[in-house]
Amino acid sequence: MVLLPLSTVFSQEIDSISTSLNLETKSLQLEKRNFLLTPLSELPQKIDPLETEVNYPLLGGIGVGLLGTAYGVQVYQQNAWWKDQRTKFHFENDWVYALWIDKIGHFYGTDLIAHVFSVGLEGANVQAEANTWYSSALALSFQLFVEVQDGFGPQWGFSPGDATSDLLGAAFPILQYYYPYLNNFKFKFSYYPADLTKKNPNSGQTHIIIDDYAGQKFWLSLRMKEMLPERVAQYWPEYLCLALGMGVKNLDGSGGGQRDFYLAFDLDAETIPLHGKFWQLVKNTLNYFHFPMPGIRLTHKVVFFGLTY
Repeated sequence: MVLLPLSTVFSQEIDSISTSLNLETKSLQLEKRNFLLTPLSELPQKIDPLETEVNYPLLGGIGVGLLGTAYGVQVYQQNAWWKDQRTKFHFENDWVYALWIDKIGHFYGTDLIAHVFSVGLEGANVQAEANTWYSSALALSFQLFVEVQDGFGPQWGFSPGDATSDLLGAAFPILQYYYPYLNNFKFKFSYYPADLTKKNPNSGQTHIIIDDYAGQKFWLSLRMKEMLPERVAQYWPEYLCLALGMGVKNLDGSGGGQRDFYLAFDLDAETIPLHGKFWQLVKNTLNYFHFPMPGIRLTHKVVFFGLTY
């Protein structure tokens, strides 16, 4: 048995690896040259695992359904607010109306409508970024259509404040898409009837929920698990959020009344252990609403509530 020096063995191995690399390099160069000479129509297409084919028949059906719904809402509003009452188009500067809860409602409403449009577009396989822009644009278009119609109403008028809130509400989903940290902030709504029996149009309190301002609360829910320092976050339950809420009462139609702020626990529906597209839709939608949880009123004498609506 002949024992070769260790250096000789290493030298042979290195020569072998070098030869192999040279052959592979030549093969790649040849493949690259052939690739460059291949007609474009015969080249393999780029594959994007996130790209899906748009379902145009479904997209069309969803569009018809959404337009039908929007038309139904428009007919209701036409009969309830605008019928036989149209005047010359005018503006109404109502920034102080309902102590700002109306403006917050416009922000929230546009964000919610964008979510509804987004669900339909996602069902038709519209790519996420395009979905975000289209759904926000559609929501803003609908809200501005309502504002323009209000501009012809004798008791209303086109509200720059409402339009600004609509624009911000449409922009929020777009900002969340490009800045994911903003997904730790969620605007939510809760309602407990307060003034549905009143008929004073100046107070904004009528027989429909959207005008029962005293029964509404809007919340900014914070995902504390994602926002706290890591040494604290490890002890914070993932499903539990904190929410800062606002409500009003005793509105008089001239900017007077009482505005209250609340601090309460909140639930993150995203943490519900149910999976799949349907359940994801359910969880996403539930996250637009604040459910009764323990909390406190921070203004006009601190009061603790076992359940804050």
